[in-house]
Amino acid sequence: MRTLLLWLLVPFALATVVGAALLYPFGVEQKTGAEIGLHQTPVEAVVTGVAENCGEKCVAITVRMTDGAVSGQSITIPSVKGPGAPNFQLGDEVVLSYAGSQPQAAESYQIVDFQRGWSLALLALLFAAAVLLLGRWQGLAALGALLLSFVVLVLFIMPSILAGKSPLMVAVVGAGLIMFVVLYLTHGISARTSTAVLGTLVSLALIGVLGALFSAAAKLTGLDEDTTNLVTLLGTNIDTRGLLLAGALIGALGVLDDVTVTQTSAVWELRRANDKLTWRELFAAGSRIGRDHMSSVVNTLVMAYAGAALPLLLAISLAGRSMGEILTSQQIAQEIVRTLVGSIGLVAAIPVTTALAALVAVRQEVAPIAAPEPDPEPEPEPEPKTVKRAAKPVKPRPARIEGDLFTGYDPDKGPWERPSGPASGPGARRAAPARPAPPARRRSSGSP
Repeated sequence: MRTLLLWLLVPFALATVVGAALLYPFGVEQKTGAEIGLHQTPVEAVVTGVAENCGEKCVAITVRMTDGAVSGQSITIPSVKGPGAPNFQLGDEVVLSYAGSQPQAAESYQIVDFQRGWSLALLALLFAAAVLLLGRWQGLAALGALLLSFVVLVLFIMPSILAGKSPLMVAVVGAGLIMFVVLYLTHGISARTSTAVLGTLVSLALIGVLGALFSAAAKLTGLDEDTTNLVTLLGTNIDTRGLLLAGALIGALGVLDDVTVTQTSAVWELRRANDKLTWRELFAAGSRIGRDHMSSVVNTLVMAYAGAALPLLLAISLAGRSMGEILTSQQIAQEIVRTLVGSIGLVAAIPVTTALAALVAVRQEVAPIAAPEPDPEPEPEPEPKTVKRAAKPVKPRPARIEGDLFTGYDPDKGPWERPSGPASGPGARRAAPARPAPPARRRSSGSP
């Protein structure tokens, strides 16, 4: 079975490595912001004053720059005041956008964001501490796998798409790299992990095929506001529909790992608890566990996409359009396709992974459950308190008497017969001697 898993997984692993080598933009220099027309330079500053004297819907913000060409200089920048506008306070650390040729002029700067590096770093430390506290060494491996996932995303997927490669192919190869690295680094190299990898591969392929079919059937272009701005800035021909499918693949990958690993572990534990279960029984029991998992996972994916598109939903609902028009619009329809295609892949991952796990588990030797180690110095158990009672005197049992009590019968002489009369003889029973009659009592007559 291990050899079969090896023959199934090695071609996929080699194809992933070869695809990464072919799709990586070797020798292609990524354009900088200035080369594509972005002349904005970020400058850090601290708010030192807030004055509401520049108009009805305006507030004057005085900031002191902490870096840039004129670090330490203070300038006053007007900012919008009203609903939805940021609220600035003294001591706030902000980010300015410098887009001019005069660094000392206030007109060359604009407040664009807040500095939030320390808060995010603190949150990351709390997250790492929680994972390490609960998972210990496995938690450390999970953090390492998470870091490598970001490395693949930042150093392979993003540069390859920006260089003009097919977004769908880049997402498939990138998802394969993340899957192999994360699963084997977190859960170790074993038949159980390999089964989860196979289930994830099948589900990813299904999501890719269904996504391509239904995005073409629904005539989705993938051109929302952000994508249009990106294509305009780059000036290159990017497959926007492929970019939509790439987002669906990468978004479903994390949930797929959870489903496949959970199902595989459940089947293995069932096999370990009862090694007499057949393949059908293991598959049936694992499927029952998977049904409970399926409902929560699908709801998680739907809520994740709905939460990301919530501002868009609110904006479209204010336009006075019907529910059918809202759901079939370009922005909402592409989210629906991504959600439903990803959910179909998640649902299919449960029976596929459970069947593969049952096939492999029934052919694996069951490892015995390790007994708990005894204490090095066990505490002596307290002796039970017993109440001593006085022993009752044992009465001796009377000895068995054989023979006739009167004649001294001997069993060797044959069966004993009762004598028929008062005849004398050695076997005759002696008659009791006659007792004299008691003297008669005188009856008193009452006379002297």
